[in-house]
Formats: sequence, structure tokens, C-alpha cells
Amino acid sequence: MASFLTHRARVHEAHLPPHRRHSALRTCLTLFAPYGFRATYHHLTLSAAMPRRLEADPDALVRAVEELHEARVLWLARADEYVEQRRAQKRAGRRAVANPRPWWLGHRWDGPDRAWCEDPHRHPSLRLPEYVQRQNAFLDGAALPGCPACGDEGPLEPRSTGHGWVELCHGCAWVRRPCPCGQRHRLVSDTPYRWAQIWQRAHMSDDGTPNPHRAEGQPNVHMVDDVIDIWTTRRL
Repeated sequence: MASFLTHRARVHEAHLPPHRRHSALRTCLTLFAPYGFRATYHHLTLSAAMPRRLEADPDALVRAVEELHEARVLWLARADEYVEQRRAQKRAGRRAVANPRPWWLGHRWDGPDRAWCEDPHRHPSLRLPEYVQRQNAFLDGAALPGCPACGDEGPLEPRSTGHGWVELCHGCAWVRRPCPCGQRHRLVSDTPYRWAQIWQRAHMSDDGTPNPHRAEGQPNVHMVDDVIDIWTTRRL
């Protein structure tokens, strides 16, 4: 498989038809997706104001891949530092991985962000570089307020597991307080999502704004508001 940078370059090739540039963006997402493939794609459709009909604004693909690239550069830099730290620790006889573990090594299905896999609409409203910087800060020992993922400090959202309760971040559905039983539970949205509609950007209009006539379960209201502000600024 070609590298991330190769496919990023293809997204920039204006002479290619939009569907091929979109395919290159998809490959980039298979190589790096901080929120998981589906949730990261949904995020980029909003943050890059990606229209339902790509021909209406092909540059949206460039905006999307550049946000992804910026986040990946931050991740690679921290990952290289972590590799050197682990080598030094092993030379000193400390082979066990200390907590917190690197955020990129966690298994998403077992992690507190697993709701993003089961409902891709529920993800942080942060730009991807901001999310990566936040996770890197936690790895470096920082004590940041609010939700570990998005920083939301509002009241938590209770969700029944059938025999107990978990409490989720209201902004991004990160599991802030797990079930007392200590077991993993599925966090299925009350309104099931349709991946084909997300992939076809049914939640977007041709002008790059969220489609007000297309409901999508539990949308990230803060992200929608931010995108509308960005779109308005570009039009002024």
C-alpha cells in the first residue's frame, strides 16, 4: 500500500476527478484516524465543510486531508519521542509499560471512546490537531480539566446498561464513569446510524453546510455551529 503522504498528494491533484481525490482521502483515513475511521470521516465532512456533491467544492477535500495531516505530524513526533523513552527504559531494566499508556496503542473497542465506533456522530468537536495535542499532554502527565477527549465540563449523560449505569460526556460520549460491574457494554445510540448515508454525506448540503432536513441521531451540536460560523466567514 502506498504511504499516507502519497495519497495526501493525490488529494491535492486538481486535475483528478473529485471521486478519485475522495478515494485518496479514504486511504489516508485507513492509515490514520484519531476518532476511528467512520467518526473521523464524519468529523472531516463537518470541519472541512465537505458538500454532498463533491463537484460543488473540490477544495473541501484538500481542507480535510490537511487537517488530518497536521494531526498526524503531531502524533508522529510524539510517537518518535515515546519510542526513544521506551528504549531508554528497557536499557534501565524497566520493561513493563507504565501508565498512562500511549493513546494510539489502545484498543478502541475496549476504550472509553468506543461510542465513536458505535455511533460516529458522537465525537469531539475539537479539530483533530487539538485532540492529538490534548492526548499528548495527558501522556506527558498534564492534568487538564473536563472530559479527557474534548474538555467538556458540563453535566454527564447517564446511560443504562441493563443492570447498572455508565455516565458519558455529553459532548462526545466518552465514558467518564464506567459501569460498576467493570465489564464492557455496548453503547448503541437510540437512533441507529446509517454508514452509507454518512459516506455519501447525506447530512451535508451542496453549499458545505449541514443539511437541516437530514436528522442524524445525536449530532454534535457544537461542531455544527462551528461549521456554520466557518462557512459564513468564507462567504463574507
